[in-house]
Amino acid sequence: MQRTEKYFEQDAFRTECESVILAAEPDEKTGGGRIALDGTVFYPEGGGQPADRGTLTLPDGTVLRVSDVHEQAGIIWHTVDALPAAAAPGAAVAGCIDWDWRFDKMQQHTGEHILSGILHQMFGAENVGFHIGQEETTLDTSLPIPPEGLAAAEAEANRIVWADLPVQAEYPAPEVLATLTYRSKKAIDGAVRIVTIPGADCCACCGTHVERTGQIGQIKVMGAMNYKGGTRIALACGGRALTAFSQMLEEQAKLRAQFSAKNGQLAAAAQRQADELAAQKARAAQLEQQVFAYTAAQVQEGDQPVLFVRDLSGDSLRRLCLALSEHTHRPCAVFTQGGQGYAYCLAWNGGDARVLAKAMNAALNGRGGGKPELCSGSVAETDLDKVTAFFQEQEQAGNI
Repeated sequence: MQRTEKYFEQDAFRTECESVILAAEPDEKTGGGRIALDGTVFYPEGGGQPADRGTLTLPDGTVLRVSDVHEQAGIIWHTVDALPAAAAPGAAVAGCIDWDWRFDKMQQHTGEHILSGILHQMFGAENVGFHIGQEETTLDTSLPIPPEGLAAAEAEANRIVWADLPVQAEYPAPEVLATLTYRSKKAIDGAVRIVTIPGADCCACCGTHVERTGQIGQIKVMGAMNYKGGTRIALACGGRALTAFSQMLEEQAKLRAQFSAKNGQLAAAAQRQADELAAQKARAAQLEQQVFAYTAAQVQEGDQPVLFVRDLSGDSLRRLCLALSEHTHRPCAVFTQGGQGYAYCLAWNGGDARVLAKAMNAALNGRGGGKPELCSGSVAETDLDKVTAFFQEQEQAGNI
């Protein structure tokens, strides 16, 4: 079978083509199939760039939706949602790509080339991973890039965009290729397609790109994280950068309304409210501690210091149990709802709570542990009478 001619390499802005079907293979699982063409405008998935999507229209007007495209041994296969009898080898077909989808990928891909090239110039960092996702574009560098270095690279990348420089894609002759210094993730045999952006990058690439850097609009770093000894950078270019900025403005408007803050005052307003909340929490903890001390004081000599209290946080559970222990100098337990049964805290001022916790875990299907003076965990037993009975048995046995 002849190889598929790649019209997208000649003109990435071409959206339609008239082609001939070379082969058609049905897919019984999906009810669709795949079609190989003699030439296509559809870019097949590869090099970190997703495949194009769009339609193939048969002479009788039947429209087949293309959801995926792959290249195998130089033949480009188009995954379609149906495969009627008319979609047979030798039949003519009209292809049309989803241009919005394609142009978005072109903006991301060229933007990534610019930033990767500049990071290589500034830091000697290699691009060791690249992926255009549905939500974000990521590129991985071989070296860690400090935040200030990434900010400087972003600024320089946008200067390249504003200069509206030409983006050149070509297959240099072997003797010319031998003289070029270009980026490549792997050794390539045969003809090599080189994408050049003056002053920014020269890289081996099979993807689709804009004609001029100004068509990218903007390159914005959305985030960065340490990754495998280097840095993983989240990137938004062109329309994605605009969408991200619009979403941020919308979120800021909602927050400004919530905090009654003007432009430029949102961070201060949020910090002010955080400080107020922290003060309120501290005051609530003080009041809660007073309640715990009062509760502990109500325990009379001879009473079994085992309490069941609703809706206690882990910290509150611990503090109430310690308050009981300090007052009674006996093994104390506090339970509250948690998990599949009850969360607990055991305290024993002068004893070893671990021994009691181990016995209780065995008797009440629990788990947990801690230090001699304090243990915590949970029990699956939900019958409060059985929980109370355990402590009565321990007391009768002289264990507490």
